[in-house]
Amino acid sequence: MKHLPFYLRPVVNLLISTGAVVLFSVILIILRPYLSISVVALLYLVPVVMSAALLGRVAGITASVLSFLIFNYFFISPFYTFQAAHPQDYLAMIVLLSVAILISSLMSRFQSNLAQVRAREREAVQLYELSVDLAGKNDQAMIAKALAQRLAGLFEASVIEVEIFLAEEKILVHAPDENPRGITGASKRKIPLASPRGLLGEIRIWNLADDLPPEEQRLLQTFASQGALALDRAILAKSETRARVLEESDRLKTAILSSVSHELRTPLASIQASATSLFNPEVALEPAARSELQSLLLEETDNLTQLVGNLLNMSRIEAGALKLQRQWNSFAEIVDTGLRRLHRNSAEHPVEVDVSEDLPLVSVDSVLMEQVMINLVRNSLKFAPPHTPIRISARVDDQALKVTVSNAGPPIHPEYLQHIFEKFYPIPGKDTSQGTGLGLSICKGIVEAHGGKIWAANQPVGVAFHFLLPLTWEGALPLIPDEENEAV
Repeated sequence: MKHLPFYLRPVVNLLISTGAVVLFSVILIILRPYLSISVVALLYLVPVVMSAALLGRVAGITASVLSFLIFNYFFISPFYTFQAAHPQDYLAMIVLLSVAILISSLMSRFQSNLAQVRAREREAVQLYELSVDLAGKNDQAMIAKALAQRLAGLFEASVIEVEIFLAEEKILVHAPDENPRGITGASKRKIPLASPRGLLGEIRIWNLADDLPPEEQRLLQTFASQGALALDRAILAKSETRARVLEESDRLKTAILSSVSHELRTPLASIQASATSLFNPEVALEPAARSELQSLLLEETDNLTQLVGNLLNMSRIEAGALKLQRQWNSFAEIVDTGLRRLHRNSAEHPVEVDVSEDLPLVSVDSVLMEQVMINLVRNSLKFAPPHTPIRISARVDDQALKVTVSNAGPPIHPEYLQHIFEKFYPIPGKDTSQGTGLGLSICKGIVEAHGGKIWAANQPVGVAFHFLLPLTWEGALPLIPDEENEAV
């Protein structure tokens, strides 16, 4: 019945209701000697109600009229005529016809309302499931696939193809898995996926009936509208993401240029002044002054090298290309090497070191770990008041080496402590012109690459930077010389 054309369904319904009344009448005629007229009249309501409930109003009325005629012909005396011997028989027939038509109308209306409710419920469920499938999807291919699968579930005998029109390419998906382009001689319906932006795609359905019920046509159009809205949302999301990436990239470039230009200006000015004095034949320099200028020239060149190294390290960290050359090293030696490189910078600050040479060896890239120590000490030197000490300590903490670099600088608001290791993050109240803001973020990348953790904390006086380094390397400790000989 469901797959019959519209023009055949009423005819089939009439034939079924007629057959039901005739079959019921045969049974009643056989039982006629045992039934009264009133009972027969009531029993004739059974096929009427069934026809109206199952086949619709027209079938119910047809069953009512047919029941009335058969009741008159076979059960009202004289039999086998459409006449009645008594007036009450006419009344019985009229009552039967009236009640049958009334019940038929009520049942058909009830069934019609029930069918509408079920259709609305089915439509709501289908739309809800489609909305769930499309929710959060910002990829056009995934949207097209979800739409095709939902339509394939809605029209089970059909083959669905959804094509999305993009500027750079076209996306084509279909459901079920068979390629619909292999179908020949099958009807095809096209439904556009249109939005205020224009035509975004097209739905093509093979083997779909030409005379779809109105509710299915409405559902199909709603599916197409929901798909177009999802595609429109995906396009907007991509545009927003692209704009945000461009904005962030522009902000990052501006920050790099601003920070790096300031950071370059000071050492370049010192290098230029030192070189001018050293290589100017008209300037007579004492040996001590010449040595001082040469030291300054080397130191500022080292600062430039340090800045370029920070930029390169940050690019490697972000690209995931930072490769560690790990070996077992003494952390005391790493600290000592780093401080020697900062000897001139730390002239105004006493550096107190509490790092024992008896500490366990750590498996680190010594060059990168020196970079971490230099960056942390440089940061402390920038923000600590003059002549206040910079303290460096290291101790074993469970299965890790805990290193602390502290200074007597102003405290950092707790809200900003977790952000200071981000690139170019300005801390309100701080002088942001004192560096590129890359040093701490590089420290974080290097320490985490070693499997460690780094954080900052305020102290009663000043700020401390802590980081942990694992004492094991791939789950093993370093072999001492006797153990190495035994291993051999």
